[in-house]
Amino acid sequence: MPEYSLKELMTIAAARMIQDGDIVFCGTGISMVAAMAAKHISAPHSTIFFETGAIDSLLEEVPLAVADSRVMFWTSVNGSLADSFATMQNRFTGKRVIGILGAAQIDPYGNLNSTCIGDYHAPRTRFSGSGGACDVGSFVPRTITFMQHEKRKFVERLDYLTTPGYLDGPEGRSRAGLPEGGPLAVVTNLGVMGFDANTKRMILTGFYPGVHPQSILQNMGFSIDISGASEISPPTRDELDTLRNRCDPQRLIL
Repeated sequence: MPEYSLKELMTIAAARMIQDGDIVFCGTGISMVAAMAAKHISAPHSTIFFETGAIDSLLEEVPLAVADSRVMFWTSVNGSLADSFATMQNRFTGKRVIGILGAAQIDPYGNLNSTCIGDYHAPRTRFSGSGGACDVGSFVPRTITFMQHEKRKFVERLDYLTTPGYLDGPEGRSRAGLPEGGPLAVVTNLGVMGFDANTKRMILTGFYPGVHPQSILQNMGFSIDISGASEISPPTRDELDTLRNRCDPQRLIL
């Protein structure tokens, strides 16, 4: 079995959820490498786009920011911020969009905080804020969130609601006037979480080789159902070859 890093495992775990034909909204970093890996491995007809308006970039080199000129290289459309967000809300393209996000805190229903820790008016830590994540969580039918698996990040109640997931349960989004959809998965350094189809509460769907499900629970501020979880297959030799030689050969992210 080939050796692999934790970042490579997380990247492939997310890439396997992207379907052929998906339109993938992502930032830079590990979310972009996951989208690139999916396009090279299992979703060749997927389209990657960025909030700065670059749609279907060639991505011959790994950009380090969404404003990096390499994001705009050989795009099908080099549009605007408005074009990017219109893609999410367009009645034809919006249904195919999957967003990849990150956050400082997440709650049992997949709601995200990327605004502040502590009281909003006197926070202990202030972050950059939504940066478009609220639009993604509100309007696209599926999202994947990357998180570090720590008790302080998986909290029963957010310090601030930046991005809606399922809000307070099965009817939360409809009561708020949001379209159907919501979080698909949460990918962490210990495993992958999904959401129960009926309650919309987080569940453990997979754990990495060498990680016990109980240790995942010990790193969370709330309890989740782990009964249906299974071990996630490690990256194959072909998946690793794609990551290392086609997606990030300079090891800028991985």
